[in-house]
Amino acid sequence: MGKAKAKAKQAKGKMKETAGKAMGDREMQVEGRGEQMAGKAQEAAHDAGERMGKSGR
Repeated sequence: MGKAKAKAKQAKGKMKETAGKAMGDREMQVEGRGEQMAGKAQEAAHDAGERMGKSGR
């Protein structure tokens, strides 16, 4: 997954968390936080892959 998609997943998660807070929906808040964490993990994996590719040259 590309870095842009990972960032988009983080943004979607933040919006979901914020909407959950506004509506008092705890489950939606937790889902949003989970999406943010998944996006951050994907971004970190992408960055690590780039570093591995560059160090092998």
